[in-house]
Amino acid sequence: MSAKDCQETVEHSVQLKFFSAVFYAGSSFLITVVNKTVLTSFRFPSYMCLGIGQMITTLVVLYAAKMSKAIQFQDFDRTILLKMFPLPLLYVGNHITGLASTKKLSLPMFTVLRKFTILMTMILEVYILRKTFSKRLVYSVTAIVLGAMVAASSDLAFDVEGYTFILLNDAFTAASSVYTKKKLGTEGLGKYGVLFYNALIIIIPTLMASAFTGDLHKAVTYEDWVKATFIMCFLVSCFMGFVLMYSIVLCSYYNSALTTTVVGAIKNVAVAYIGIFVGGDYLFSWTNFLGLSICMSGGLAYSYFTFNTTSSRSNTEGEKELKIHITEDSTGKY
Repeated sequence: MSAKDCQETVEHSVQLKFFSAVFYAGSSFLITVVNKTVLTSFRFPSYMCLGIGQMITTLVVLYAAKMSKAIQFQDFDRTILLKMFPLPLLYVGNHITGLASTKKLSLPMFTVLRKFTILMTMILEVYILRKTFSKRLVYSVTAIVLGAMVAASSDLAFDVEGYTFILLNDAFTAASSVYTKKKLGTEGLGKYGVLFYNALIIIIPTLMASAFTGDLHKAVTYEDWVKATFIMCFLVSCFMGFVLMYSIVLCSYYNSALTTTVVGAIKNVAVAYIGIFVGGDYLFSWTNFLGLSICMSGGLAYSYFTFNTTSSRSNTEGEKELKIHITEDSTGKY
C-alpha cells in the first residue's frame, strides 16, 4: 500500500464519521421544524397519524429501492422478529412520545429537556454495550445536562403532561439508539433491514391504537386537508421521517450511540436559539439563555474530543501500517 492510498483510506474513514453526523443533525433540525409547523401552526390533531404517515413513507421508499436492486436486505422470515426485538417496541415508544412532546411543549423547552437523553444513553452503553468513556467525555456530557437543568429551571410554561412525554421520549430514544447500534451487527439485516422491519412490524399495531383512541377519526375529519400548504407540509414531514431514521442509523453505524445522541443535542440547542425569534411560544429569560449556552459549549467540547481523537488515532494507525509495508517492500527488494 502506498502512502497516498493509506492516507486516502484514513481520511475516508474520518469523513464518513463526520459527515454522517452532520447529515443526522441537519435531518433532525428540519423535521423538528416541519413537525412543529404541522402540529402547532396548522393544529393537526393527531401526532400518532403523522407518525403512521412517516412509517408508510419509509416502507414505500425502501421497498421500491429493494425491488429496483438499489439496496439489499434480508427477505422476511420467522427469524426477523427475534432479530429485531426489542427495537420495534422502543421505536414506536420513541416516535409517539416524541411527537406528543413536540405538540405539548414550546420548541426551545422541547430541545432543552431532550438533553437528558445523553446521560441515559451513556449509562445504557456502559451496561449493554460494555463501553468505557474518558473523563473529558464524561465532563462534556455533565456540562450538557447541567446546562439543560439551568435552562429548564426558568421555564414559565410548565406542563406536567408535556414534561412526562419528553422524559419518556428521552428514555425511549436512549434505549433505541443503543439497541440500534447493537442490531446493526446482526447478520442479514444491515442498515436498510433495520429501518424497513422496524416500520413493518409496528405500523399495524400503531394503526389499531390510533383507531381505538379516536386519533384516526380526528385525522380523517381534519378540516385543512383541502389546503395545499398543509398537504405539502404533511408530505414533507412524512418524507423527512424516513430521512431522519436513515440518518440516525447511518450516524450510529459510523459512530457510537452516544455520539449520535450528542450530535442531536447540539442540533437541538441551535433550534432553541432559532425558537427565540421564530414560533412565538418562547418565553425569554437570561437564565434559560445561559443554560442553552452551557449546553452548546458542552456539546461542542464533546464533538471536538470525539472527532479529534478519532482522527489522531486513525492517522497514527495509518502511519504504523505504512511503516510496516515500507519495511516489507524494502526487505523483499533487497
